[in-house]
Formats: sequence, C-alpha cells, structure tokens
Amino acid sequence: MSYREQIEVTAPAKINLSLDVTGRRDDGYHEVRMVMQTVRLCDLVRIRKISGTDIVLKNSLSYLPSGKGNLAYDAAVLFREKTGISDGLFIEVEKNIPVAAGLAGGSTDGAAVLCGLNELFETGLSEEQLRGMGLRLGADVPFCIMGGTALAEGIGEKLTKLKNAPKFHVLLVKPPAGVSTKEVYTRLDAMENIMHPDIDGMLRAIGEGSHLGVASKIGNVLEPVTVSMCPEIENIKKQMRSFGCEGALMSGSGPTVFGLFTDRDRAKAAYMHFKIGQYGGQTFLTEFFN
Repeated sequence: MSYREQIEVTAPAKINLSLDVTGRRDDGYHEVRMVMQTVRLCDLVRIRKISGTDIVLKNSLSYLPSGKGNLAYDAAVLFREKTGISDGLFIEVEKNIPVAAGLAGGSTDGAAVLCGLNELFETGLSEEQLRGMGLRLGADVPFCIMGGTALAEGIGEKLTKLKNAPKFHVLLVKPPAGVSTKEVYTRLDAMENIMHPDIDGMLRAIGEGSHLGVASKIGNVLEPVTVSMCPEIENIKKQMRSFGCEGALMSGSGPTVFGLFTDRDRAKAAYMHFKIGQYGGQTFLTEFFN
C-alpha cells in the first residue's frame, strides 16, 4: 500500500486537427475518424485520501455538478469499483479549460483522476487498462489518457499513436453561445453534400513534420453545422486569419475556434486583440503538448 496521501495531476485540453464522421451505428453512436492533439492549457486535479469512504468533489466553478454526472467524480467511483479500493477521497478540480467548448474539459478531468488514483494507490494498471476504464466514462477519455498526437477511430476509442505533430502556438477563442453536441450530430445526419476533411493528407503531413501541410489539411465535418447555429465562429476565424495564422478551425462539435501560428509574435498580437474584446474571458494562448 502506498504511503502517499495526496497527488496533483495536470489535465490538458485537446483540439481536433481533423474530424470526420464516417457513419452511424445501430446503437445511435457515430463512427468517426479524427486526428487529436493535446495542448498545454490544463485543468489541475488534486486528490487526497480522507477518512471514511466518501468521495468529495470540489470544483473551482461552483455551477458544475459535484457528484454523479461530473466525470471526475464518476472516474473515482469507477476506479474504486474496478480495484476494490474503498478509501475516502477528496478531489479538487481547478478549472482553466472552458466548459462545453469542444476541448474535452470534462473528459480530461476524468482521465486525470483515473491516472492519479492509479499512481496514488500504486495499483499498477497499464495505460491500456486505464483507457478501457476511461471508455466507460466517455469516448474522449481514452485519448486524454494517452495524450500527444493520435488518430482516433470507431467512436473515438480505437487509438493509434502518431509521430508528434510539428509545434504550433495555438490561440483558443470560445464564443459565449452554447452548442448541443447531440443537436449538431442530428443536423449532420440530415445534411446532404457533406464536405469531408482529408484525414489521410493530415496523417502524411504529420509524418513529414510539415507545418504548412498540417495547417492546410485541418478540417472538421461538423463545423458547417455548428456555424449555422453559431455564426460567430466564422467571424472569429476571419479575425484570426487577419493576424497571419496558418490555419483556423472549430474544435470538436464547437463552439471553440483554434488558430495555428508558427510565429509567436503574431500569435500574441492576435491573443491581445481577442483578450481585450468581447471574448476576453474565454481567450487563451497555448501550444501543442506531447
């Protein structure tokens, strides 16, 4: 048994460099093919043992659930169920990643709890075992456990580790409008003439370590759907391009937009432009993290 009493784990956000939907399964889940990338914008998850058997969750954002339905809490319940550990836990999540933003903020917190508990209790679970547990929490959790640059297929659970993508400075801007992921996929199913991104081209660009190639191959099949619900996305992309970003795209089902910059000065200028404007509280400058 471990003599450690507490642990702190970083929980990085993700962006989708490419996102394609390739079909819909009989159970209602959509088959996807995505190139995922972690970035340095992180939540902090602190876990400590407490007396008793309760799981107590505290969020820095008071409006988030503190029990079932919060993936950090659900991950702790699942971990104890799978390992037989019954110790009481106090989990504190310091949120820096925007909520409901297409950046896997909830999924990465759940992943951090699984990894943190595995280390705290020295249970020796492999990454593959943790990813299997994570899939029960959500389709993005296995990738958040793996991190780096990866191809995700199936419903997001079939992961192939890729060569690290060439580094970019990443500007993240989240418009205030909320977007329902379920509604986005429902509208996609009803669409005709869908434009699919070039996933294979993105894989080649990453393999070649080409900044230009990666930036030119970004694409998200969900973006036109979400733009119809949140037109601000296009305006944000246009403003990012005016500062010389190599590429701009919506992440996940949105509504957050990311801009890829090779030049840090241009990235900082764009960041300041958005930071002092209407999106100031939801503007972040970060970078690829492997």
